[in-house]
Amino acid sequence: MTQTQSTLNATIPHELAGRRFDQVLAELFPDYSRSRLTAWIKAGAVRLDGAPAAPRQGVRGGEQVEVDVIIEREIGAQPEAIALDIVHEDADVIVIDKPAGLVVHPGAGNPAGTLQNALLHLDPGLAQIPRGGIVHRLDKDTSGLMVVARSMRAHTSLVEQLSARDVHRQYLAIVYGAIIAGGRIEAAIGRHPRDRLKQAVREDGREAVTHYRVRERFRTMTLVECRLETGRTHQIRVHMAHVRHPLVGDPQYGGLLKLPKGADAALVEALRGFRRQALHAERLAFVHPGSGKEVAFEVAPPADMQALLAALRADAREHTA
Repeated sequence: MTQTQSTLNATIPHELAGRRFDQVLAELFPDYSRSRLTAWIKAGAVRLDGAPAAPRQGVRGGEQVEVDVIIEREIGAQPEAIALDIVHEDADVIVIDKPAGLVVHPGAGNPAGTLQNALLHLDPGLAQIPRGGIVHRLDKDTSGLMVVARSMRAHTSLVEQLSARDVHRQYLAIVYGAIIAGGRIEAAIGRHPRDRLKQAVREDGREAVTHYRVRERFRTMTLVECRLETGRTHQIRVHMAHVRHPLVGDPQYGGLLKLPKGADAALVEALRGFRRQALHAERLAFVHPGSGKEVAFEVAPPADMQALLAALRADAREHTA
């Protein structure tokens, strides 16, 4: 990481007299979160009439404010010409349909070939946005919708919406077992006590809530619609395994492949060939940072999941005929 810096200037309106300095800054510069502005005040990057000020200091109105905007710039990731399925883009956001197999952030095992590399090639200006504009993530082998912030205004808005649980995220998952009705799973999630690559339900974990309902039933499996109230790592995978309905194709939380009795060759082949968790981010809705209106996007599951669903439907018809 390195830092980029510019300076903002404003005059405090007299009608804001008596308010706290940090509250006034949040009104003057809404593109930046209050926590970020407060951090800049404490770092000495904000001046009130040329002098440092405290966050809780009162203002009288008419003062001159200078803010040194300090943004961490992404330099670890290099732009790469990786094709992306763009569902929507405008000056504030990019909505993409992420394919299964694409890692979101570069890391120790994936220094290149990630979504972030692709985004920096698509729009080099994203290097000026924290984390390259990525405000949430999907697991490598989960497909579906993600929104990327293209401006500081959008970044602040989307982070705040995610924190307030105002972003609607809906997933489709194929799970083992015959589920009769939907439900709500509330079980805290934290790092697995023995396997650091996994998450687990644990009392000292972070709050996690998943809502699910039946979309379609098969003989020994169910297509469920999951809605996230929180956004913990591997949340749907951990929660569905916790209620004894792990995701098909999930070796971390689902165990060995379970073939239905009497399954024909087509279904056996489809299940054995499905080598990822059967999870797809189907729908995404949020308040657009520019217009202030709610926008919603929806994409169908990719070909591999569609083929598995077709095989499950054919198997169900065969055994009910």
